[in-house]
Order: sequence, then C-alpha cells, then structure tokens
Amino acid sequence: MKIFCVGRNYVAHALELGNEVPDEPVIFMKPKSALLQAHTPFYYPEFTNELHYEAELVLRISKNGKYIQERFASKYYDAVSVGIDFTARDVQNDLKAKGLPWEKAKAWDNSAVVGKWIPLQNIKNKKDINFSLKKNGELVQEGNSGLMINNFDKVVAHISNYFSVNIGDLIFTGTPAGVGECVVGDELEGFIDQESMFQIEIK
Repeated sequence: MKIFCVGRNYVAHALELGNEVPDEPVIFMKPKSALLQAHTPFYYPEFTNELHYEAELVLRISKNGKYIQERFASKYYDAVSVGIDFTARDVQNDLKAKGLPWEKAKAWDNSAVVGKWIPLQNIKNKKDINFSLKKNGELVQEGNSGLMINNFDKVVAHISNYFSVNIGDLIFTGTPAGVGECVVGDELEGFIDQESMFQIEIK
C-alpha cells in the first residue's frame, strides 16, 4: 500500500504559505507506516514544536493501473473519505530553507489519518463534495472538491504517469486554506457534509 499526497492543490492554501500556484500537481509520498491505524492513539511527535493539521479529501484506489488516461481515471478509485496530513511545520520550514527534501516533516509514523469510507456511488457529484475540520468543536477548515486546481481524475492520471497505482493505495488530494497548529489535548474531527468521518485526540 502506498500513500500519495498532492501539495498546493487549492489556490488559497498555496498563497497562505507563501508558495507559488503550481502548473501541475505537486506529488509527494508517505510510507505505509505513516497511516494511523484504527483505534490507535495519536501522540504529539517529540521532534517538533509546531504540529499543523491539514484536512484533505482522500481517495481509495480500487484497480491496478499505469499510464491512465484522465478520461478513464474514475474507474480506478471507488471511495472517498476525509483525512489529515499532519505536518511538522518547523521541521518543514527548516528543510525547505536549506533546499532539502521534507519527508521528515510529512512522512513520519502515524502522520496520516483517514476516516471511514463513503462509496463514490453514494456521492451525488464528486465535483461538489464539501468537507471540513473542527478543532475542539470549532470550525477551522472547510473546502470543496470543486475548488481543486487539479480534480480527482487529473490527479490520478498524473500520478499514474510516474508510479503504478494499486488496489488499496490512498491519495490525499490536497488541503484548503486554514491549516493551523494543534497541541496536546486538542480534539480534531473531520466531516464530509455534516457526517463525521473521524475524531481523534492529540495525546
């Protein structure tokens, strides 16, 4: 199982971090060990003092493929959820300033949270999926799949030009504006529309 992530896929988020809006999907990966397993506590990592949440829609790959044409891409994923791409922002900023890769800031153990799955057949319009994140009951992020720079099909097709996609792989499709810091004791809850998809407490 592979975890693909798309960076800077919402204009407002790219701008809030001072990044250029990309011409094509920005792809990075997390290892399998980054996935927080169900019923496993989430612990604040010891190597950061600035842990940020980034809520994202997540796709589940349902068919093996390579060099997928965009017009066929929808056949390769079957469910959507919302998750968190946790980021050690201080570590990332330090690595970026040195021109170094930033896996240490993004790909550490348990840095990827995924909620329960909704079959795509139950989604009325995949180009109009509302999702949000609440911290301690207050809304901190909200987004809509229609505001993505690169939509689901374009992302899947682009990834498949470089990597095979396999059944069970996950794609984090990018975070909207509103990313921010979280601390021990915070409760984070992700939603698609009004349906709660996950709830975790930072320990």
